[in-house]
Amino acid sequence: MAKVKVGLVQMSCTADKQQNLDKAIVKVREAAEKGAQIVCLQELFTSLYFCDVENYDNFKLAEAIPGPSTGELSKVAKELNVVIIASLFEKRAQGLYHNTTAVIDADGAYLGKYRKMHIPDDPGFYEKFYFTPGDLGYKIFKTKFATIGVLICWDQWYPEAARITALMGAEILFYPTAIGWATSQDDATNMEQYNAWQTIQRSHAVANGVHVVSVNRVGQEEELKFWGGSFISNPFGSVLYQASHTDEEVIVQEIDLGKTDHYRTHWPFLRDRRIDSYQPITKRLIDEE
Repeated sequence: MAKVKVGLVQMSCTADKQQNLDKAIVKVREAAEKGAQIVCLQELFTSLYFCDVENYDNFKLAEAIPGPSTGELSKVAKELNVVIIASLFEKRAQGLYHNTTAVIDADGAYLGKYRKMHIPDDPGFYEKFYFTPGDLGYKIFKTKFATIGVLICWDQWYPEAARITALMGAEILFYPTAIGWATSQDDATNMEQYNAWQTIQRSHAVANGVHVVSVNRVGQEEELKFWGGSFISNPFGSVLYQASHTDEEVIVQEIDLGKTDHYRTHWPFLRDRRIDSYQPITKRLIDEE
């Protein structure tokens, strides 16, 4: 099994879409210079996190996928021989929009997209106003360097999504993310929330025996302070790297995909799954016979 160098771009954004794209490309180049083979950008990196309000003007930020942003990133991917994971606001048709991540292979080829399946609706995260739930199902992408799975932000809290993507053959789970703290919260609440967010994702690594790579943004936008803290977990939940809560970072970490076989044979959770007993999971709540 191969060793792969993954790059994480944790950055702040502005209201200028092209400026954000240009900045992301500079940071992809920085990651490639450090040896990255697969580079993951954060959720909706071409704009501010606009879902903090319900504003019809924000639909103007959306674009086709493939489209202008993937076109620019494809050129960069080919030039640098890197895989790029790019989270974008997709305009599928008039009145139909998705929170979507495109995957571009190291030769610049567009491999496809994953549309976010779980859509939140909370104060400061009014995503149901903008995004139709994904209808492509869970996806894997066979890139030059590894077979990867991509899930997006709110998907992070659902073990079913991680499990299915891993069962499809994902060797690494990537989570582009935009999550932060309300500025009115106290420090204890902030850290409790961050720890829960990281813990649930590390549990996906353990349960499925795969590396997990989570990439968040930083900076304050209106009433949200994005908490950064991007991290990489090995297949047994150990944190290989955790980024700052406040600073932009370009992180490159080598991971050993062979660790999956080691942990899955020593802790054979997949072997011992009782798939014959899991039908009740398809119910919303098990409260009736």
